[in-house]
Amino acid sequence: MPQVKVSRSSPIGAAYEGPREVTRLMRRDTCVGTLSQCAGECDTPVESGLCWLLGGGGCNGRAMTSRWSAPGRLNLIGEHVDYNAGLVLPFALPCVTTASVSRRGDELVHASSDQADPVQFTVGTTPGQVADWGAYVAGVVWALRRRGISLPGLDIDVTSNVPLGAGLSSSAALSCAVASSMNEECGLGLTRREIADAAREAENDYAGISTGIMDQLASMLCEADHAMLLDCRSLETRSIRFDPASHELTLLVIDTLAKHTLVGSEYADRRSDCEDAAAQLGMRTLREATLDQVAGLSDARLRRRAHHVVSEIARVAQVVDILEAGRPADIGVFLTASHQSLRDDFEVSCEELDATVDAAMAAGALGARMVGGGFGGCVIALCRDEDVAAVSDKVETAYQTRGWDAPTIWTPQPSRGAHRLD
Repeated sequence: MPQVKVSRSSPIGAAYEGPREVTRLMRRDTCVGTLSQCAGECDTPVESGLCWLLGGGGCNGRAMTSRWSAPGRLNLIGEHVDYNAGLVLPFALPCVTTASVSRRGDELVHASSDQADPVQFTVGTTPGQVADWGAYVAGVVWALRRRGISLPGLDIDVTSNVPLGAGLSSSAALSCAVASSMNEECGLGLTRREIADAAREAENDYAGISTGIMDQLASMLCEADHAMLLDCRSLETRSIRFDPASHELTLLVIDTLAKHTLVGSEYADRRSDCEDAAAQLGMRTLREATLDQVAGLSDARLRRRAHHVVSEIARVAQVVDILEAGRPADIGVFLTASHQSLRDDFEVSCEELDATVDAAMAAGALGARMVGGGFGGCVIALCRDEDVAAVSDKVETAYQTRGWDAPTIWTPQPSRGAHRLD
């Protein structure tokens, strides 16, 4: 892969120039390749990557004891089925949030990031007392104390290069990184699954983000070069080999730059629709339903919502079978079918997502779909290596024609889950 010299701004304001192994020159002075993070001990500029969650890294001179990184995730297939007890197939991204934690001598928690306002609260915090990014940090403290865990005051420094609002679970990366560092610093002895559960509770019940358990388990449990099959009913997981490069394939991530938020009513409405559909079918969740049963729903909107969920769960199972058979190129048709279902039945797509999928497919992509909660964020496109340039150019041309800002296009490598930094 060629070495491309890229100039971009670091989070601390200095310009950085140096070789970076990338596939394309990214727009908006960003690129994603080999990512580096810094927390508390160096005095050199930090490469920003896609650092939009908390403004990037930096140093403040304080020695921190425990440092853990937790990744964002990308869901290969299985959208909006985690809270329906379905099957999902995420993998961890190389983009991470890093939390550095040390004890204080009082009951205050001080959380900071170089380009976000610091927050301070007591270990006895309750929902509603801390807002914005600090709610995820405070939520972890609150969730752990709800489990009967006594915590000291803490200093917490956070850095991140996980994109915000792109459907890549920046919030889960933050909560899992903080919980992992606190687990080590305070000697809590929690398992990875217990950390994921506490992080989910922090997001759901303190920060007010209505997510399922997929994001947090993916951030904690994923393995490099694998996707993770998660059964959201039993919480059983299995690693599935996913290494497109070994089959001369490339999975592109195309950030439309259209931002979304899960706090809005649209996400809650979809979840409520699924619960109503299951109730009308006499079932606890739509995981138990068949397409024939869904067809009998009298309400057209609920019928569409349920049809997406049941068909999407089936698509996940089919993709897993194909990957285990060593035929990753054949999953493309299921990715596209997933997007069509999300667009037509679940109605969570938007103009930018649809235009991106259409352009990628017209240029020869094997399959493409939106990822994340919807209404913005990213598209993934599976391509043969020789078609990457054509697909990228076609997408960029589609944006130029519509007068939109150029998208950010990058190629993720399935990476490991949360890990300790020395």
